[in-house]
Amino acid sequence: EGKKGLHLLTPHDCRFTIGKDNKYKSITMPMADETKNSTTKNPLKGIFNYQWIVKNIPFFLFLSVLAVLYIANGHRSDKTIRRITSTTSQLKELQYEYKTLKSEVMFRSQEAQIVKAAASLGLRQSTVMPERLQQINN
Repeated sequence: EGKKGLHLLTPHDCRFTIGKDNKYKSITMPMADETKNSTTKNPLKGIFNYQWIVKNIPFFLFLSVLAVLYIANGHRSDKTIRRITSTTSQLKELQYEYKTLKSEVMFRSQEAQIVKAAASLGLRQSTVMPERLQQINN
């Protein structure tokens, strides 16, 4: 009495059947006034009431914190990707500079280039073959 869903069953509310094990099984039939109420009520009104919302405030706060963390993680990953891209471009520039300097050093270390650089200082290449010095043992 007074609670929804609880009804006293009368014989015209139930139908009895006999199963394979020769035992009675009862099947309840919905009452006429119960079907009228379920079609006219808004089903979401029972779910989203004030008490339910107040009861679930900690869960909503938890979801809010998760959403903020998710957004912050996205911003952090974007920042990291930009930094990686910048570092990669700087690395490529340094590699190009290294290769340029290395080729320049290799060019300047050729014998002909060394002779040209020494000529401006007044040095020239020797035409006399070097002699091997031997140690005298006493």
